[in-house]
Amino acid sequence: MDLVHERRGDGPPLLLLHGIGHRWQGWEPVLDLLTREREVIAVDLPGFGASPPLPTGMPYTISSAMTVLGEFLASIGVERPHVAGNSLGGLFTLHAAHHGLASSATALSPAGFYRRSGFLYASGVLNLHRFAARTPEAVRARLAEHPAGRKAMFGMIYGRPEQLDPRELLLDTRALLQAPGFRQTLHAGRAERAPRFPAGLPAEVPVTLAWGTRDRLLPNVQGRRARRILPAARFVPLVGCGHVPMGDNPELVARVLLEGSSSPLLGLGSGAAAGGI
Repeated sequence: MDLVHERRGDGPPLLLLHGIGHRWQGWEPVLDLLTREREVIAVDLPGFGASPPLPTGMPYTISSAMTVLGEFLASIGVERPHVAGNSLGGLFTLHAAHHGLASSATALSPAGFYRRSGFLYASGVLNLHRFAARTPEAVRARLAEHPAGRKAMFGMIYGRPEQLDPRELLLDTRALLQAPGFRQTLHAGRAERAPRFPAGLPAEVPVTLAWGTRDRLLPNVQGRRARRILPAARFVPLVGCGHVPMGDNPELVARVLLEGSSSPLLGLGSGAAAGGI
């Protein structure tokens, strides 16, 4: 299927995957910093942003996501790029490494390392944000005009929401409200976890885990659990950043993404899991 995406820059390809309810524009704060050294491909995942939902009968599972991403990469002529993702996109990034779709994997506060209580908490926060997005846009616009209003509206998602562009935040709330893939993706999260890697992650794929120290959606305890499950991964604390760190500290996040994607590209045949979904 066709995925709406932004492609710019020059260098080794770096695929960027956003979180649940978000859109490719969430990466905009870091794109100019990345495109100096990478060809960046930021996508709207199926059922989010401007991309269409999955075909009827195709569930919103990790397996479906890997199938769609593999087909998308083939359609644009990109083989095994570096992959980075945030939240849901971080979960997909780790699975892309497992399935031989990535030359490196950089996951920013990836979903899936929660226990049941953590999932219920995160899904409750996300549902509350989606419910709040139903308030009249004029009301949301007035709140977003002021730093204190942005902090009240987005303080659970960003570490420093007061410094973000209110116009983009309003578009984010609209995208969250209108995302046809939101409910099914959240429902699938009850059963799917990032640690379900039957053969582990390929040793030749460098993995970076980065976690915001002010992440209130997927708290740092989940980052510690991720480090135990993936001990070979490089871990980077994102000091002062929230769950969506790109707007909190673009320079820091760009540096982490560039360092995480600095290894040589791998061929499609590399790794025991390559080609398997």
